[in-house]
Amino acid sequence: MKDRNNPNLEAAQIEEPCCIADTGCVFDGDLSNVVGECIFIDKVYDSVTFNLPGLQPASKVPLGALPTTRCGPKSKITRVLDIRARKFFNPKNINDRRNLEITPKTTLSGAEFVLDGKGCPVTVPGPAGILQYLIYTDTNECDEVGLGTPIFGSQEIAIRGNVFVAVDVEYIDAQGVTRVATLKTLVPVNQTLTNFFELCMPSVFDSAFLPQFTEFCNVSFVARLATQSLQRDIIFNPTTGEIFANLLIAIAVTCEKKIKVPVQLCVLSTGFCEQEPRTRPIIEDFPPLFPPQITEQFIPHPPKPCPPHRPRYETYEAESLTEE
Repeated sequence: MKDRNNPNLEAAQIEEPCCIADTGCVFDGDLSNVVGECIFIDKVYDSVTFNLPGLQPASKVPLGALPTTRCGPKSKITRVLDIRARKFFNPKNINDRRNLEITPKTTLSGAEFVLDGKGCPVTVPGPAGILQYLIYTDTNECDEVGLGTPIFGSQEIAIRGNVFVAVDVEYIDAQGVTRVATLKTLVPVNQTLTNFFELCMPSVFDSAFLPQFTEFCNVSFVARLATQSLQRDIIFNPTTGEIFANLLIAIAVTCEKKIKVPVQLCVLSTGFCEQEPRTRPIIEDFPPLFPPQITEQFIPHPPKPCPPHRPRYETYEAESLTEE
């Protein structure tokens, strides 16, 4: 298929509903291309992961409240085929109060968060913009034996917002024809889960940086009929077609807490990850996205020395572009 605007380019055809990713990282197996690189990153000094369960009952949820979900008058629901649940998020408004949010609140024992003098914790940006909190404690005692200092903490995880639920039902309409419909609704969730943890903290004196504490969580949901009975949990008005359901939402929360320190690592590398660029007419050469390496490992011949009459770094004055 050709692009109408440019017949020399073939328009991409999307035949599959899903896709695969291309990182641009390729290794041809030649070990001579492997070199050492020094990178400056955050190292995970210690971490713990928790799985926390919760339950959210929902009584008489109006499944027919959303458009195009009513089965129609004089219908009869005969079977529930499937119930799916996922967290609700409105991409058009990140501040939508219906969006599901997980808010952890952590209290430390044996260490403290570093404050800015106004009572606010000092944070540094981490991956994906996650805030990392600077923490401090006297680590002298464990530093002398070359070990980390244990710290403890308690946490409350508040889960607020809505869960999107879709219920696939089989029903018989007014003409006696068996049909399948998907009924959708939003179920409000308001739960607070608590857990305790222990972490190992590195020295605050043997480093140019204070240790950083960070945490993040994810949540999934499993929905089912409250009593697993169609007669008790599905309330159907055959006159109006309105449907109500008694549901039980199981909450599965996974949280991870980390103590991180900035470090330098020497890693083996095969070079930069670069995607194969899509060619376009008119212009053949495009600028690169990453600079070339200038270390000895990447330079095949010794670089030419700078001329003796001119230093390596020099300041030039801009020449006048106007004629006198």
